[in-house]
Amino acid sequence: MDRRGDEQLLAEHLAGAPDAFGQLVTRYVNEVYGFLCRFVGNEAVAEDLTQDTFVQVHLSAASFDASRAFKPWLYTIAANKARDYLRTRGRRQEFSLDASADEDGPFPSQALAADEPPLEERLESEEQREIVRKLIARMPEHLRLILILGYFQQLPYAEIADVLHIPVGTVKSRLHAAVNYFARLWRGAQQRQAQGRGSK
Repeated sequence: MDRRGDEQLLAEHLAGAPDAFGQLVTRYVNEVYGFLCRFVGNEAVAEDLTQDTFVQVHLSAASFDASRAFKPWLYTIAANKARDYLRTRGRRQEFSLDASADEDGPFPSQALAADEPPLEERLESEEQREIVRKLIARMPEHLRLILILGYFQQLPYAEIADVLHIPVGTVKSRLHAAVNYFARLWRGAQQRQAQGRGSK
């Protein structure tokens, strides 16, 4: 495992080290893909946006502010790519039942699970994930983004503040609002499920 820090790797990349940028990509490609997959709701688009993100990092490396941390800067670029996509596509969301951002591999959508659970468990799990994705897609963009950053990507408050260029206090209040918003959507979805089972 390469123990060089992100900022050191970026500096070495700028200095011409041949392996430094590849190490950054290896370190963050699955994480960025997972973020983008959840945010735009489309595996193929998330793969394209992940590649676009790292191309942008490569092109903008010389303008990186060394007083910042690399990871929030990376997420800022990824979030901007996703927002641009959603604006150009009119916020249209697409989902697939087998989407997963938690598997290993160059891109999670291309990976194969080694020890799969029984079919019944897989179907239930996929159904729940699909419900979560669709509910997140219904959230306002600013709440959806902060929920993904805080709860799925598990970024610290300070890093989220850096990504979104807002104070930490605003991060906390907005994240609280996002959780409450999602909880209301989730309760509604659970009630509809229960009603659907009761009518059968």
